[in-house]
This record gives sequence, structure tokens and C-alpha cells, in this order.
Amino acid sequence: MNALAAVWGAVVEAWQELRIHRTRVLLSLIGVGVAVCALSSVVGLANIAEQGMRENSERYGGRPALLMVQPMGDRVSEERVDAAWATVLKRHDIRYSSKVGTVSLPVQFRDGVTSVMAQTVDPPYATMHRTVVQQGRWFSETDAQLLAPPVIVNEAFWRRLGSPPLTTHPTAVVLNGEKKVTAVVIGVMKTPEAPEDATAIILNSGVDRLTAGRSTDFGAPTREAWVPPELAAPLTTALTAEFEGALGADAVSVNRNDYLAHQDVDPLLYFKLVVGGVAVLILLLGALGLVNIALVTVRHRIREIGVRRSFGATSARVFFAVMMESVVATVVAGAAGVALSVLIVKNPWVEELLGRGMIADMPPFPVEAAVLGLVAAAAVGALAGLLPALVAVRVKVIDAIRY
Repeated sequence: MNALAAVWGAVVEAWQELRIHRTRVLLSLIGVGVAVCALSSVVGLANIAEQGMRENSERYGGRPALLMVQPMGDRVSEERVDAAWATVLKRHDIRYSSKVGTVSLPVQFRDGVTSVMAQTVDPPYATMHRTVVQQGRWFSETDAQLLAPPVIVNEAFWRRLGSPPLTTHPTAVVLNGEKKVTAVVIGVMKTPEAPEDATAIILNSGVDRLTAGRSTDFGAPTREAWVPPELAAPLTTALTAEFEGALGADAVSVNRNDYLAHQDVDPLLYFKLVVGGVAVLILLLGALGLVNIALVTVRHRIREIGVRRSFGATSARVFFAVMMESVVATVVAGAAGVALSVLIVKNPWVEELLGRGMIADMPPFPVEAAVLGLVAAAAVGALAGLLPALVAVRVKVIDAIRY
């Protein structure tokens, strides 16, 4: 209790000194507040950028862990692979899976017929690959029952249709042999790069209605499953054995396909190290400026320190008092810097600029950034107060009174 009371007394005394010298303190702490704000902002903005990089990788390779089943040649019919796949999904209770293929759709636009590359998927594909729908919606389980096949298009496709409002249920005419099939556009995809070529996504259940069948030019469709990362290795072995038993040896290959599949270390480690180095540099610059100002301040307070020593203040009390003044001041400045950092990082304009509208799960302001900012402020205060406190302790009473 005595030690706690002494610490609390030192904090109160330091706060009183800061109020007395508030103008000088305010000017000296502007650099600390800016440094802490920069430090927290760098960490917070890096968190958003890291999430964007991660989601972009997951958009192409799938979310960890994504297992891909690739048929080897055309030795086994697609129907047999589908039957074995359905059995595997049920046996292992895999909730997220999709059959993924590519087809060509001859689409009648206003300026003529264009062959459009279309990806064939199942509804869970959007969750597995973080597909972003800019307008409209993604496929639902009931869309397979619609009379007009639903289709999701990219921005180039949508522009060639005249950019009609999706609430009017715009349609696209697909030439299926001698028939004309009307497909309903239910959504517009958003992609990081805006390709000039029109592309689309359709359901596997609508392939037969929109095309004359899958072409072998694009290869056999693959099957994908999203499973917990810790189960990826045992499931890969189990699925390989089960497909061999059902279809024969080397009929399909089972591999992990997400961005963490063949990397032993975090692929974003280099990015994190660079961000951490910048943050430390900012902190050191802020600490250097504060140390210089604190030393000048102590030299102007030599007479005050001498009076305290003459009234019985011990060296430890003087050391701790000077140190706590710096720590309390920098913690207050750090809190202000963290508050300003939150306003900057969580600004909608900043989030849109960094994420380009492609981040599905925008991360909150990281708690570690706020804690790091406050801890850094306290550390800078202790560092900045250490040298002035040592100088104050070495002041002789008689010399300080004559000063």
C-alpha cells in the first residue's frame, strides 16, 4: 500500500507540474502525439492493406484450406466423378463445395453476337472465393428452379447491355444452337481490374439450358471443397484413397489450392516487417525530439530542484518525480494521438481508397494498434525522462540555489 500510495502521489505531483507548465509541455508533446498517431495509423492502415491482400489471394486461390479435385484426362465420365464427389461430401460432412468449370456462351448484344467466357459454379463458390457482387445479388439455392437461367456478369458485360437497372430484371439472349435462351441478369461482379472483355458466371444447373454441352476445349471441370486448415492434410490423403477406390488409380488428383498451400511462412511476413520498421523509425524520431526538449526544460528548473532538495527531497524522489512528469505527459499525448489515428483509419474515404471496394470483411481498428500507441508513448516518456532525471539527481543543492 505504501508503494502504491507513493506512485499515486508521484503521478498527482507530475500532473500538477504539467498544469503549471502547460504551454511549454503542450509544445513539447506535439511531436510525441504526432509520432504516436503516425505509429498507430501505420499499424491500422497496414491491417486494412493486409486484409485486402489476403482477400485478393483468396479470391483467386480460395480461402484456406481449399482442396481441389482435378480429373486426370477423360478416362472417367463426368457423371461418375460427380457421384463419387457427392459420396465424399456426405461422408465427411463438407458444407462448402462447388463444381467449377468453363463454357463459352454466344450472347446476342446490341452490336452483334459475342462469344463470352463463362464460369460454371455452385452457390457456395462466392463464400469460398470471396466473390464481390457490386450490384444485385449472388446465386441462391432456389435459383436452379427458375424458368429463366440466372446469370451474374462483369461490368464490361453489363455496359454492353446498356447498364440497365437490375430492378427491371434485365435479360441477355444466349444462342444455344438453333435455340435462343433468355437469361436473367441478377448481379454485377466487381473485380480489382476492370477487364474490357465481357465475362459471366452461371450455375452448373443451367449449363445444359444455356449451352449445347461442355466443350472439351476447356478441360474437365474441377471440384472444390473448403475445409478447416488443420484438416487439410488428412482429408487430402483420405479423399485420394476414396477416389481411387471408386474410380480407379490416378483417375483424379487431390491437392490443396489456396495461397497457403505451399508456403511454410506467412507470405505477408515481408510486408509486416517493412511496416514494423517504419513504425519503429517514427517512434524513435519522436523520442529523440522529446529528449532534447526535456533536457532543456530540466536546465531551466535547476533552481526549483535545488529548493526541493534543501527541504529534504531525496534523490530517488527527485528522480521519480522528473521521470513521471515525462511519462504522464507522453501518455496523455499518446491517448490523443491514438484517438486521432482512429478517426483517420476508420474514415470511410480512407477505407474505400485502400480497399477499392473489394474488402468483404473490413477489419475494425486493431486493438493492438491502440495498445502499441499507448505503450510506445509511455516508453518514449520513460526514455525521454531518464536523462533529465539523472541530470536532476546530480544537481547539488548549494549550486542550484546560486543558479
